[in-house]
Amino acid sequence: MQGLETETLFELVDVPGNLREIARKVYEGVRISPADGVALFERGEIGFLGKLADLLRTRINVENAYFIRNFHIEPTNICVNKCKFCSYSHHYSKTRWELTVDEILDKVRTQQANVIELHITGAVHPDRDIHYYGTLLEKIKAIRPGMHVKAYSAVELDYMIRKSGMDVRDGLAYLKACGLDSVPGGGAEIFDEALREEICGMKTSSAAWLEIHETAHGLGIPSNATMLYGHRETYAHRIDHLERLRKLQDRTGGFNAFIPLKFRNTNNAMSGIPEVSVTEDMKMYAVARIYLDNFSHLKAYWPAIGRKLAQVSLAFGVDDLDGTINDSTRIYSLAGAEDQNPVITVSQMIAMIREAKRVPVERDSLYNSLS
Repeated sequence: MQGLETETLFELVDVPGNLREIARKVYEGVRISPADGVALFERGEIGFLGKLADLLRTRINVENAYFIRNFHIEPTNICVNKCKFCSYSHHYSKTRWELTVDEILDKVRTQQANVIELHITGAVHPDRDIHYYGTLLEKIKAIRPGMHVKAYSAVELDYMIRKSGMDVRDGLAYLKACGLDSVPGGGAEIFDEALREEICGMKTSSAAWLEIHETAHGLGIPSNATMLYGHRETYAHRIDHLERLRKLQDRTGGFNAFIPLKFRNTNNAMSGIPEVSVTEDMKMYAVARIYLDNFSHLKAYWPAIGRKLAQVSLAFGVDDLDGTINDSTRIYSLAGAEDQNPVITVSQMIAMIREAKRVPVERDSLYNSLS
């Protein structure tokens, strides 16, 4: 059967002979190598990549496409780091802000009861330590004890934990006791050390990012993973990044989802770099789905690429479109994304998924179905 399926694929798209063995590996459930991953990026025709990625999506998630009722809080854009690709921090934004605890709690109070996840992330404020953020979690949980709080990227965690004189394990254990339910995937950017130094040299190292997520997983705190693509990286850099994530997932199984994040070139120090094409976007999703064989979910973050492309991505291995957002994030709108006020209703999300011939599934933060 596998051989017949493979030959059917070859009939549908023009597959270079040197990619046929990679296709057979995928069909037979054999893990592809880093060299295979680079070859898919370099020589894989987009239709071929889409077919392979869609095969794996179907194996893992059938026809389901997930979404969640969620919102974001971005406490501040005042940041100790000065990343060249960032359009959000006070270094490049025309304004600076710093929400008070009461302002943050007011945002929590105004959410409808059926909004079940809060995503907190933002800049690395120089004056805030782990006790500030731990107390904030406790106050949020006092208002909405059942709400899942996904909070603080590894970059934020690294700074607040070191500032407080704790080690990573003790710091994360303290935050878990305060109400931290999971960790977002932000701050990964690109793991290659030389490139990371070039575009965000002040930021937490790749090794520290991976250590924080591994430690979180060991404490029973799940997380997501990301990669910033479409700037100065090569295909080899992308595969190196995916390989490090795949190895960590082998050890812990703690990642819920992988989210490719497109570089947008508005209002930052890398504005001279053109944004990559839609074809390159879909190639990124497809190869990520093929390579990350131990990740259950691949997410297209629609505020970053827009609703139409997010819908298209469902044909390239994606099975999750994030959530309703509720006009609560500015990170990508400041960088030039088309949705300047990102909000989508549940009915709009369901319609978008159905138009793509997928089955909409409302989920919780751990991908349990609520439909």
